[in-house]
Amino acid sequence: MNYRYSAAARNLGSSAVREILKLTQGGDMISLAGGLPAEDLFPLEAVRSAYESVFREDRGVLQYGLTEGYAPLRGTIADRLRHQGMPVSADELLLTTGSQQAIDLICRTLIDPGDAVLVESPTYLAALQVLGSYRAKIIPVDGDEHGMDPDDLERKLALHRPKLLYAVPTFGNPTGHTWSSARRLAVVEACRRHGTPILEDNPYGELSFAPSGQLPPPSLSAVAHSLGCGDLVLYTGTFSKIVAPALRTGWIAADRSLIAVLARAKQAADLHSGTVDQRALEALLRNFDLAGHIAAVSLEYGVRMKRLSAELAARAWEGAVWNEPEGGMFLWLELAPGIETARLLPLALEQGVAFVPGEVFFAGEPRRNTMRLNFTHTPPERVPAAADRLERALAGYRAAASVQS
Repeated sequence: MNYRYSAAARNLGSSAVREILKLTQGGDMISLAGGLPAEDLFPLEAVRSAYESVFREDRGVLQYGLTEGYAPLRGTIADRLRHQGMPVSADELLLTTGSQQAIDLICRTLIDPGDAVLVESPTYLAALQVLGSYRAKIIPVDGDEHGMDPDDLERKLALHRPKLLYAVPTFGNPTGHTWSSARRLAVVEACRRHGTPILEDNPYGELSFAPSGQLPPPSLSAVAHSLGCGDLVLYTGTFSKIVAPALRTGWIAADRSLIAVLARAKQAADLHSGTVDQRALEALLRNFDLAGHIAAVSLEYGVRMKRLSAELAARAWEGAVWNEPEGGMFLWLELAPGIETARLLPLALEQGVAFVPGEVFFAGEPRRNTMRLNFTHTPPERVPAAADRLERALAGYRAAASVQS
């Protein structure tokens, strides 16, 4: 059958991360590619108990639910957000099938073909996929480890009159960078002046490696609320990184009027997300020390990040530089100029280690000598072997390059 695909389908790119994950299944492969949390840290017994309690309570748990999501869980999320400086109510929340669906629903609701959208450079690959599927004009904004460059942002806001700005300002994907308080304030003020809403994606923000009680800067949403323009920021979060991905429960916090339109878009997509998972999450949050769990997970992830960084440092690859993120799941590695990590990847896979080439995270001109490394999923005892395999792949790459030259 010769199917005539829609323009949206023709603009759907594949996920480099998902394609790489297919190649890492089975065998002795060590994957530093996917953004996967550590299975050994999942609160398995607490989650099992939560599901059991839900099925004991009410046969209606198997019934259809509200498009906006299970009301008690929305109330619990609203309470958590208020403690983080975002005074939202349950009516200003829409539960979604992970935060990935939140991004899609927002783009479906706000973006027409040709609309300009500003993004970080580099930025989250799957957000670029969604924006591309809606045929947005994706415009990267210059920045550094402190966040978007205010001057470049101001120029592009004035020149392109964008429909939306998308950002992951806290422990970002792929770089692990955290915007400074000054940059957050500058971005919110600039977008307020130009009337450009901000989509703040915050899946990693609670995974901080800082000492207990030391928090990252306030979210863009919290900054906007403090300035009296809380409706400027559309805030997305998820339980995937702080509880478990399989529960597929995320949320959008936004102005009531926008939530109503997003709910209609969700009705068209799937009626509502899984009621059983939402009910179990609400039961879990009632009876489980989530804050203590997040603290323990964050502590372990900090140890794993330091282990990976130490193994990279021990090998002293010429020209290699990287950051040590203050939280999250990713380390951004830049190799010597001239090394193309997309060409290095097949050699790494032959050696039994996987990563994501950095070029796939750029909307504009990519930096081809970069890669994203995930440090949360690989057990610490396997990290030296992963670094050894990457070193052998690099040696093979250099040997092949010297022959060609």
